[in-house]
Amino acid sequence: MSDSGDEVTDLALAAGRGDRDAASALIRATQRDIWRFLLYLVGHTAAEELTQETFVRALKGAHRFAGHGRTWLLAIARRVAADHLRAVIPDQDRQFAAERAAERQLPGTDETIAINRVVRLLPRDRRDAFVLTQVLGLGYAEAAEVCDCSVATIRARVAWARQELVAAVGTGEMRPEGVTRGKKFTRSLRT
Repeated sequence: MSDSGDEVTDLALAAGRGDRDAASALIRATQRDIWRFLLYLVGHTAAEELTQETFVRALKGAHRFAGHGRTWLLAIARRVAADHLRAVIPDQDRQFAAERAAERQLPGTDETIAINRVVRLLPRDRRDAFVLTQVLGLGYAEAAEVCDCSVATIRARVAWARQELVAAVGTGEMRPEGVTRGKKFTRSLRT
């Protein structure tokens, strides 16, 4: 760490200056977080391909980079996911897809799988804020940068997401068969 005090930012700056080793190190340092973020946005099938697309776009534009490396990459990943969803879901089918997603029954008994699926059913703005702060561990300010909104908006979106997740689990509407609504499971959503 030299220029910024943040390894990912330093790697992004070096990659922008044409340092291939820094570009490789940047990918190694952030690939897992980018993939996990995309997994929540678009699902397992597309996450791997879109992770690669994120890094292709990032490295093409690295010479213009001037900011915080991790939030810069997550913002690119978010745009890649949005482009992907626009391409695979025609305009007239988006409302239908949203309605169908709300009707789905969640199979399985593993709480981790169940909560991942419930999170994916949240409205996109709330899901992004929740995943960035609660799954990837970004601070509210960093998440606000990625989502291009205020910190107060991120806080509200996370709070609404938590309420929706607790309600979904509490009513059993989105709870998979065999998963009981234990205090530990519901409490983890409230914190």
